[in-house]
Amino acid sequence: MELARFGVSCDAELLAAFDHRLAAEGFKNRSDALAHLMRQHLLAEKIRGGAEVVGVVTMVYDHHRRELSKRLTQLQHDHHTHVLSNLHIHLTHADCLEVVVIRGAAGRVQELADRLISTPGVKSGRVFIPAALGE
Repeated sequence: MELARFGVSCDAELLAAFDHRLAAEGFKNRSDALAHLMRQHLLAEKIRGGAEVVGVVTMVYDHHRRELSKRLTQLQHDHHTHVLSNLHIHLTHADCLEVVVIRGAAGRVQELADRLISTPGVKSGRVFIPAALGE
């Protein structure tokens, strides 16, 4: 990988706030932090463009809720070509955390994630798309 150098001008207060955040987040220097932000921006553009992505869906739900576990499992089976894996964790006697890894076109991944998270009885949920594939 060939490195390129460039200069950036910005407001001094903005730079101070940025330096504070990058230190808090563990970046060693501005270059690493800016490269991370660039990658995130480019990933967001690929997601908007419908690229093939991998998504991670997390959900917390009460497994005692009638038929909820069955509905979530059935939904995953209905989309078995997109669901790569899942992990089920018992948090308390009643609450479970489910992590589902999904692969597919960004829109399909988001759609399936939304269906899982909006299933009645799911207390909270979130989808994270960490990567576009084929890069």
